[in-house]
Amino acid sequence: MSNIQAGKISVVTIFLNGLPWLHEAIESVLAQTGVNFEYILVDDGSVDGSSELGKSYAAQFPGIVRYIDHPGHANRGMSASRNAGVAVAAGEYLAFIDADDIWKPGKLERQLSIFSRFPELAMVADSAIYWNSWNDGTDKTILAGHLQNQPVNSPDALLHTYPLGRAHAPCPSGILIRRSAYEAVGGFEASFTGPLQMYEDQAFLSKVYLRFPVLFADDCDLLYRQHPSSCVAENVRSGNYGQVRLHFLQWLGAYLEREGTNDPRIRATLRRALLPFRFPNLYAFLRQLIRLSRKVARPVLRQVRQTKPRPV
Repeated sequence: MSNIQAGKISVVTIFLNGLPWLHEAIESVLAQTGVNFEYILVDDGSVDGSSELGKSYAAQFPGIVRYIDHPGHANRGMSASRNAGVAVAAGEYLAFIDADDIWKPGKLERQLSIFSRFPELAMVADSAIYWNSWNDGTDKTILAGHLQNQPVNSPDALLHTYPLGRAHAPCPSGILIRRSAYEAVGGFEASFTGPLQMYEDQAFLSKVYLRFPVLFADDCDLLYRQHPSSCVAENVRSGNYGQVRLHFLQWLGAYLEREGTNDPRIRATLRRALLPFRFPNLYAFLRQLIRLSRKVARPVLRQVRQTKPRPV
């Protein structure tokens, strides 16, 4: 796409048999105000009626909503579908919302205003409400990143944010990124298919963190739906998490080699992340030792607190 429109936001939703919730995601996007946006629905081979739903919105909102699918209505995976959406997009900025999530009104306008205040940024990533109340559960607010509301220079986000760091990673549905940054890192990694899709967003974000300043916002205009059929839930339930994480770490190591990245902090952090896979027995022993030491220390500390003399 060579006809990029300055200031415009291209919103991309990918879906595969997303009929139960797709209409809620679409309506939350169409409710956005104060910005110039287009909305691209990418069908990854649905057979449940969500294709017809997507086409009906495209017919109802011509010039705003566009429906596309892969040749032959094929299933190509999440990354290939996101990339396909961007390929037909005309926006200077890109936003993504998964078919089971919802945006609150004003999300895009607020994020775009952050770029005006910090023009050096490549990406703004919101925090999220892990949304369980849709199914009578309890919601939880999760802050994205290790620092909020201020620019984070490269490669600090990579070092401190999951999957290498301890801070929570942003959800794909919470990011707004400059198209130029997306193109500079080569988009999403289409090789992350099947169970590996659990880390397809982390591969993309890692590439962005490595090259550009970003900002993690403490605003929670994203309702990130929690349900047992999500990609993450299915991988955890099937026991694939460790295998998928190892694949990502090995991919990241190879990517750093290709990019000629020699930052010793990144290399050391990656080595630490790989320790459980390289020395599984030792790692399991050390974890058990730590748990045991905490169990032993807990009653001792409790006794010390109870016997500590009070000031007169």
